[in-house]
Amino acid sequence: MSGGPRIAIVGGGYVGSNVALGLERRLRRDEADIVLIDPHSYLTYQPFLPEAAAGNLEPRHVVVPLRRVLRRTTVLNGRVTEVHHSDRRLTFRSNSGETMSLGYDILVMAAGSVVRTLPIPGLAEVGIGFKTVGEAIFLRNHVLARLDIAATTPDVRRRQRALTFVFVGGGYAGVEALAELEDMARDACRSYRTISPEDMRWVLVEATGRILPEVSLSMGEYTVRQLRGRGIDVRLETRLVSAVGGHIVLSDGTEFDADTLVWTAGVKAHPLAALTDLPLDDKGRIRATATLQVDGVEGAWTAGDIAAVPDLTKPQPAFCGPSAQHAVRQARRMAANIVDTLRGRPPREYRHAYIGSVASLGLHKGVAEIYGIRMRGFPAWFVHRTYHLSRIPTLNRKARVVADWTLALFFPREIVSLGALQTPREEFEMAVGPPGGERSSTDR
Repeated sequence: MSGGPRIAIVGGGYVGSNVALGLERRLRRDEADIVLIDPHSYLTYQPFLPEAAAGNLEPRHVVVPLRRVLRRTTVLNGRVTEVHHSDRRLTFRSNSGETMSLGYDILVMAAGSVVRTLPIPGLAEVGIGFKTVGEAIFLRNHVLARLDIAATTPDVRRRQRALTFVFVGGGYAGVEALAELEDMARDACRSYRTISPEDMRWVLVEATGRILPEVSLSMGEYTVRQLRGRGIDVRLETRLVSAVGGHIVLSDGTEFDADTLVWTAGVKAHPLAALTDLPLDDKGRIRATATLQVDGVEGAWTAGDIAAVPDLTKPQPAFCGPSAQHAVRQARRMAANIVDTLRGRPPREYRHAYIGSVASLGLHKGVAEIYGIRMRGFPAWFVHRTYHLSRIPTLNRKARVVADWTLALFFPREIVSLGALQTPREEFEMAVGPPGGERSSTDR
């Protein structure tokens, strides 16, 4: 213990990890104690999740161990359940199930966001998101397992259902996930004698009249043409009405069965915000000032998806969007501001104009719009990889990602479905048999 103030950081994502790292670099060892609380012991670099799902990257290489990066920060693994800032105390439940209390002097709320869902029948039972490395691994195994089923079953309807993949949400997460997985599945079809790419049905459902709202309208239209040119069914101004039992019903009257439903229709502030005594806006976000302090609250800071941060580069009232670009830069500004306040200097306002976006549409395909410069195809894909390689933390992870990409130049992608990752005890349970039951003679 340093004897200085304790800084409690809730959340180990882009904001939390970068704030902790910035504080470590700026503060002397005796100036403060830094504690970070998150259910996971790693940071997930989400822009690489589509490539991990497609088999272009090893899943372990898109996560960064927090304890390896944060040498002077105490990392506690658990979920914060309550924050009473008026008492400078929070409660969290450790991953082992114990409820613990932690006092602090300075609070950083950086819990991020969760998937925004709608009360659509069947969605909770059959849908899956695309926000974590676990979901990316599951989807890769799931898609390849559907190809195995389709290549084996004599039932035509079962085969069509297995080869139908539905993605809801036309933002970056949905478009990149669909494009990368379709590209992987198309490649995998070469190893199946009875399946061709034309047998698969990939559907993108978007409620608005365009996809990729982060880029210009022309780039969004170009992406739609590219996806449709690959045989992908892009449904604009269409909503998912029902998904009960995997039976997909769309608002345009279309109905069909699908084994795969991926929900990427936006995010919302983490529900933890409502379990605090901090001020919230009408969207459930913590109200922040331009200096990233909680509005009207002393000793509390917030940034990222959980916060409503004023965007000073636009006419007011406007708020920064939920993007990694804003989160990382806000975190750096916040770390500097916390140090300034501890040393008696005034904090500075966060101001950052959105420089653009890049997206991968599969191997050697992409779109990019940076500082108004628009790129398509291979150049955009190359910029996408180069930009995110420069942003993933640690030299260790950069080297491993480059190694994965280099090996992919010489060897084909693996197309093995590791279903045991989802059911690791299945084989053991089969060997044990029913409790107290006799095994049949054929089992002996």
